[in-house]
Parts: sequence; structure tokens; C-alpha cells
Amino acid sequence: MKIFTKTELITMLKNIRDRGWIKNERGKNDGAIGNTLEDLLGIEENNLPIPNASEWELKTSRNGTTALTSLFHMEPSPRALRLVPHLLLPFYGWRHQKAGTKYPDTEMSFRQTIYAKKPSDRGFAVVVDWDEEKVEISFDADAVGEHQADWLAWVAERVGLDELNPQPYWGFSDLTHKAGTKLKNMFFVQATRKRIDGQQYFHYDRAIMLSGFSSKKFIQAIADSQVYIDFDARTGHNHGTKFRIRQNIIPDLYEKQEILFD
Repeated sequence: MKIFTKTELITMLKNIRDRGWIKNERGKNDGAIGNTLEDLLGIEENNLPIPNASEWELKTSRNGTTALTSLFHMEPSPRALRLVPHLLLPFYGWRHQKAGTKYPDTEMSFRQTIYAKKPSDRGFAVVVDWDEEKVEISFDADAVGEHQADWLAWVAERVGLDELNPQPYWGFSDLTHKAGTKLKNMFFVQATRKRIDGQQYFHYDRAIMLSGFSSKKFIQAIADSQVYIDFDARTGHNHGTKFRIRQNIIPDLYEKQEILFD
């Protein structure tokens, strides 16, 4: 594998930009943008071969997208209580859509994506407590949609309709450490895509060098509903709790943005 400096990498990215439309040979989803760029650079899995710069990584996005991308998995505290499988799933879950077919008839599900500014139709929301420096999951029975009335009645029988007790949460320090590890200083490259004779092509037409990840900006992004919390648990398996972010606001999480080309 060739080793190159940041200056050489910038030159390579500009050369790729200047090539114009490049045929996609790497599949149909948005991940093909990153895979294709890695192939063009001759690198593997975002591992930029820059000496003494292991804190840099490469991230790609489609121009104009507001799609969510997963940042990391992190179970809520108190972690010893395992609140997703021991509280949320058995007391606030619902019958899995494949219960009785793919899974046993008793299979339950707690699978939803929630955020800060508006509760889900099942009354769950993200709350940022700036004083206590933690991000909490809150339940508001009054916010549950009418179409979930049967489920709400079942919850009332099982556990009541008060606030979650205990409330699952993540401390600011734990969250920002985890996010800072995943959102290292990065080269953020965006591409436009189009079809030519039925085949997909990419044009890598925007690149920004981002440095100085801001913990405060990350927490603010959670409060602004730009970071989502995704639960994906069923009786037979907890797939993990994920933090997801809108791709287009990733640059806003850094103190320094240097546009390489646009």
C-alpha cells in the first residue's frame, strides 16, 4: 500500500474530481460512493495511510442527502441493569410482526428511532438535560397516538403510565468520548450521482477537511434532533442501540472546516 502525506491526498482527491463522472462498480446503495473512492485511492476501509496521522479518516456522502448514518452502538446507563431487554422490551414492547411465523408466537419487539423535539407515536422522546449533563429517554403517555390505544392499555396493565423508572440515559462525557472516537478529524468527500445509459456514475465534486471535533456541538445536535437514537431489540436478540446522524450536518460538528474544493 502506498503511503502518502495529507498534501498528496488532497492532490489525489482533486485529480479524482477532475476525472469527472466515474462509473460505479460497487453496488447500488450510498456505501458505493465510499467504496468507489477507496478503490480510486488504493486504500481499504477508511484507513488513510498517512504517517503520524492515524487520527484522520475518510468519510463520504451523497450531495444533498439528509439520510442518517450510524455513528456507534452504545447501551444506556445504568448499564448493569440492561434496561433495553429488562425494561423497555418486556414492559413497553409490542408483538413482533413476524411472531408466530419466523419467530415464536410470544416474540416481542422494541424497535423505533426517536429524537428530541417530538415524541414518537408511542410517546418516547430524547431529552437533553444540560444541568445534569445527560441525555435521557422519556415516556409521555399523553403523547401516544390514538392508533396505539390498544398498546397503551397493555402498557398501563403491565407497568402503569408514569415516566420510565429508571430512565435510561447517557452521560455527556461518555457520549462525547465515544463520538469523538468515531468522528475523528476527517476528509469529508461528497459526490453527485447520475445515470448514463442505465449505469450509475459518481462525480466527486466537494471535499472538506474537518478538524477539532466539538463535544458541545455534538450534544447540541442531539438537542436539535439532528442526532437520532435507534432501538432495535426483540425477545430473541438485542441488535444494539445506535446513535445516528444526518450526514449533511457532520461538518457542523467541527471547530475548523477547510474547503478543499466545491
